[in-house]
Amino acid sequence: MTVDRQEISLLIMAGGLGSRFGGDKQLVAVGPNGEAFLDYAINDARDLGLGQVVIVARTDLQEPLRSHLTAQHGEDFPATIVHQDTFGPTRAKPWGTGHAVLSATSALTGPVVVVNADDHYGSTGIAQAVKALEGTEGNCAVLVAFELGRTLSATGSVSRGVCQISQGCLEELVETHGIRAEGDRILADDPSGELPADAPVSMNLWGLSGEAVDRLAGQWASFYAQNSDDPSAEFLLPEALDQQRAEGLLEVLVVRSKEKWTGVTSREDLEVAQAAFAD
Repeated sequence: MTVDRQEISLLIMAGGLGSRFGGDKQLVAVGPNGEAFLDYAINDARDLGLGQVVIVARTDLQEPLRSHLTAQHGEDFPATIVHQDTFGPTRAKPWGTGHAVLSATSALTGPVVVVNADDHYGSTGIAQAVKALEGTEGNCAVLVAFELGRTLSATGSVSRGVCQISQGCLEELVETHGIRAEGDRILADDPSGELPADAPVSMNLWGLSGEAVDRLAGQWASFYAQNSDDPSAEFLLPEALDQQRAEGLLEVLVVRSKEKWTGVTSREDLEVAQAAFAD
């Protein structure tokens, strides 16, 4: 069985607060004509013939987001916008990327390619996810993994999901924090140690079946029951999908990319990103 591209949605996660950036980095201009990262993802989706674009945002971003989309893609661009902050219990800090995807389920009708609004996955990243997703069935997902050395920030440490792969499939995903380059070495704080530059890491570029997305609802219910009083707890998409994998509910195919990731974590990253798109 194969997946028709018209059945696939592009889901852009744009509901974050941008705390370390100091503002709404979802719409910050990185391209020469005012393009934000999400505009490049939208253009990829159009070129690939995907069925729809769904953007998970916040209520207070509705007007600036709509205005931006109109300026970049025209008055009649048919993006669907959903608000993560109105789904489930309200909290000052968003509940995480797993919750973001779950908040969009009412707008989704089949398979989905998930991306971050503040990341660019190179010219082929989304296409790799779509191509792999086309050949999967309900018990499979796709993760496009990038080489760690191509995803580091020049201005500080980052967190990455480091992948262990066996026969082309995800065997384990370890959320690793405090990753930074020191000379010609890449070090991490938690878990502590040295990592190879070509270690495959998740940058939240996923291809998911509708069944995998639907299972997030039960996982969220369990997560919330245990963490409702914790103001910093996050229901993260990679961890939720890795739990499905560990329970035998999901096989995660890993597609390895040689693309260089571009993104903004802190304000200092913006100049680097703008230079990348100016080339």
